[in-house]
Amino acid sequence: MIQNELRGICSSALAKNAGWMMAGQIAGYVLQGIYFVLIARLLGAVSYGIFVGAFAFVNLVARYGTLGTGTVFLRYVSIDRKTFSYYWGNILVVTTIGGIGMTLLLHVIGARILNPASAAIVLLAALANCLGSQVTTCAALVFQAAEQMRTTAILNLLTNFLRTLAAAMLLVFYHRIGAWEWAMTSMIVSLIGSAVAIGVILAHFGKPRFSLGLLHSRLVEGVEFAFASSTTSAYNDLDKAMLSHYSMNAANGIYTLAYRAIDIATMPVNSLAAAAMPTFFRSGVGGLAGGAEALAGRLLKRSVVIAAAASLSLLVLAPLVPLLAGQSFSETVVALRWLSVIPLFRCVHEISGSALTGAGLQRYRTANQVIAVVLNLLLNLWLIPVYNWRGAAWSSIATDGALGAMNWAMLKILTSQQRGEAACELLESSK
Repeated sequence: MIQNELRGICSSALAKNAGWMMAGQIAGYVLQGIYFVLIARLLGAVSYGIFVGAFAFVNLVARYGTLGTGTVFLRYVSIDRKTFSYYWGNILVVTTIGGIGMTLLLHVIGARILNPASAAIVLLAALANCLGSQVTTCAALVFQAAEQMRTTAILNLLTNFLRTLAAAMLLVFYHRIGAWEWAMTSMIVSLIGSAVAIGVILAHFGKPRFSLGLLHSRLVEGVEFAFASSTTSAYNDLDKAMLSHYSMNAANGIYTLAYRAIDIATMPVNSLAAAAMPTFFRSGVGGLAGGAEALAGRLLKRSVVIAAAASLSLLVLAPLVPLLAGQSFSETVVALRWLSVIPLFRCVHEISGSALTGAGLQRYRTANQVIAVVLNLLLNLWLIPVYNWRGAAWSSIATDGALGAMNWAMLKILTSQQRGEAACELLESSK
């Protein structure tokens, strides 16, 4: 059955799912491209730097509010969909309580870490990202577990669509606003998006139910997933929070706009990995040697080509950024060219990391991510005070490259171990 699943990577089901995810990601390309142009012109480099400093600080820990209930849902409901209502109910209860608690904590801590301008909008940023965005993200996972990737793609686009629409309206009527006004708008949009997502799930799957026993039994695994997700946010957003800490707001705006272009460029690889995640979980039942490693190899052959094309496009199209976003972002051209190699590194660590997660070896992926966070922190502490945004760029390149190498090496080492153990068991049984 596993072998049939592996051969089915090019089958109609997975191809259709990947197609929907890709369509969603392409639409995301367009939306995010429009969004970043609008928000750059609406705020300017300094206000944009203030805004992203607060949001990056919040993103460092935002996913802890869910306690990993979304990924737990994806893992177990992908296998047994009858358990949907209890896992979904647990997501809503935990995310509501955790999101509000995390918001209050970040509000208190932010004033002691960030520059005053960014600290003033942490409360709004936390409500948007710890509560609103987390609910919408988990709602998309519900449809991903059911392999209804069309709805998954739509829900993933929902918040970005609403933010783009809001930014366009503000640009038309006000031309320029401050970071606080945009933070308030973003919070309202995020909460509206989460309410819509909950309504869609209610209409498709029915009412949620809360199960304390189920929550308790999956708590450790969920925290492990949350920790893994937070480490991803840490090495992606730590540099932006540190630029804010040093009050380098203009530099933060320049660097973050380039970094967001990198995020957009990696969307096709992310869509492929996301579409294959339920298959990773099923093939991972037999371990890495039972199918997950072979699936990762097949996916990586495709994703490397996609990532290389994305990196080349970034190099060529970088000069367009200040023409679209405004001359205050002229240095973004250099930043974007420095960062353009990152999509290649990400395709390796995303695909190999997904194989580890699907095979129940998340702890190894998490360990690699912790090492990446420590590396990123040390490099940022050394480079940012001296080299400004260039230090943040060099740190990001080193971190993503190191994580790609570590995940791929871990995948190969653990697969070899499992095959060796299987060979020994076969030898023992034949005696």
